[in-house]
Amino acid sequence: MFTGIVEETGSVDRLEPSRMTVNAEKVLEDLKLGDSIAINGTCLTVVELGRRTFSVDLSPETLRRTSLGSLVAGGVVNLERALAVGDRMGGHIVQGHVDGTGRITARRQEEDCVLLRIRAPKRLMPYIVEKGFVAVDGISLTVVKRSASSFLLSVIPYTLHYTNLRVKVVGDRVNLEADIVAKYVESLLPR
Repeated sequence: MFTGIVEETGSVDRLEPSRMTVNAEKVLEDLKLGDSIAINGTCLTVVELGRRTFSVDLSPETLRRTSLGSLVAGGVVNLERALAVGDRMGGHIVQGHVDGTGRITARRQEEDCVLLRIRAPKRLMPYIVEKGFVAVDGISLTVVKRSASSFLLSVIPYTLHYTNLRVKVVGDRVNLEADIVAKYVESLLPR
């Protein structure tokens, strides 16, 4: 489980058909083989450790469901280690199980914040609610407004500076994970 509070950004060192190696610093402090780590909000397993890198395997399902397959060497990625028992939970419950990808359709400045509009798959929109949570590339964010096919986020300067949103532009794909509580509630309702 994760919180959607990105610990650091890393960069893609190598990308092979079924493995990715990432340059990092902070998350390497206590990372071990077999640990879960979220890369752009995708929960993956650490399979190799280097002095300044770690590697994860990428399954065909992961490549189909996420935007990780479109990364290139040098690409900036958001990194978060799994939540430890007793840690503060500053974001929201994020599983790292990406529901699908969205596309940034607008980006504009509003005072010191940046407004991002993200077009999402139709099947995810019922879970996106105004003032609710959504994980975008693993970042816990609050929805400002929602329409039938997209939602608006207001990103504060701190989040821009410490996540990959600082380099994202209109047209970029992002990983989306809807709030798990909404998905569980829906599954409990009679059909």
